[in-house]
Amino acid sequence: MNTASRREVLGVIAGAAQPIANDDSGRVSDAVPAVAAGETFAGTWPFTARYATAPGFRMHYVDEGAGPETFLLLHGEPTWSYLYRQQIPLWARLGRVIAVDHMGFGKSAAPQNRTYWLQDHIDNLERFVLAEDLRDLTLVMHDFGGPTGMGLAIRHPGRIKRIVSVNGPTPLGQPDLIDRLTANAGDAPWFQWIMEAERDGVLDDVLGQLDYNILSTLKLNGFERNEIITDTWLKAYRAPFPTRAHAAGAIGWAKGFANGDHVFETPDAATKAALATKPALALWGTADRTLHAKHFLPLFEQAFPNGTTRRLTGAGHYSLEDAPGETARRVAQFVTA
Repeated sequence: MNTASRREVLGVIAGAAQPIANDDSGRVSDAVPAVAAGETFAGTWPFTARYATAPGFRMHYVDEGAGPETFLLLHGEPTWSYLYRQQIPLWARLGRVIAVDHMGFGKSAAPQNRTYWLQDHIDNLERFVLAEDLRDLTLVMHDFGGPTGMGLAIRHPGRIKRIVSVNGPTPLGQPDLIDRLTANAGDAPWFQWIMEAERDGVLDDVLGQLDYNILSTLKLNGFERNEIITDTWLKAYRAPFPTRAHAAGAIGWAKGFANGDHVFETPDAATKAALATKPALALWGTADRTLHAKHFLPLFEQAFPNGTTRRLTGAGHYSLEDAPGETARRVAQFVTA
């Protein structure tokens, strides 16, 4: 990786947020998400839509089940809580399952006057958790849901009971964090494309058409099971992005990486030590082409020395789609152990 590319990766740690460029011809109202509250996608998403306003926009979430456990499910790029649709019913037998859509994704609004950097998503999640007074959380984190959830955990370690990473980074002040991020970016076609597209000035245009190219984006990241692709499945993943303005979340996350605007939450020694003792599980698809196990599982093991790692053979970046039953069972076993 050249020096310029390395600087871009290092910028993930310390950057100054700048507003993303907006397409004034396609602005959307903060009050009107792209996907209707009652949309079930032919019954594949049968969960009641709920909305919170504490984060400063209309944040969608589902709240299923009841019992001694509380799961908080966090998706990443460019998906939404639909990613967890097959796991929610099983986990809801064990307790309360809450799945949120980050700002600019899923059934949540895509405000045009906000930035979409990591620290913004952490802020939003923190406001939601505090407003709902959620405690004893089992965090289940995929993709950028990992650093978002870890940001919450660092700010409020006392509210966290367990950590579950499903192809989700777990930054916790590891000494080799930057080096591993840099090495992964050099191996990942997705991150290479992001940096090149931003330099060429086409990133906004391409990701602004996720309504059209969502499948190719998922495949680039490492999606393996072609047999589950149906018209309904495609509609569910396309639906949040009918216009470039609605794609502000997906564009913002990619631009934040390219320009070094994302800032990881940094723990102090006491917080790092407290979180290191939490029960932790990492499930990682071996065919993940975006977040390689060889770079991220060592970071998980450093953060959680008593944690458990499991590699999911044949699963890609979206393990919850490629191995839905296995991910559901392994998390359930972990929680009930």
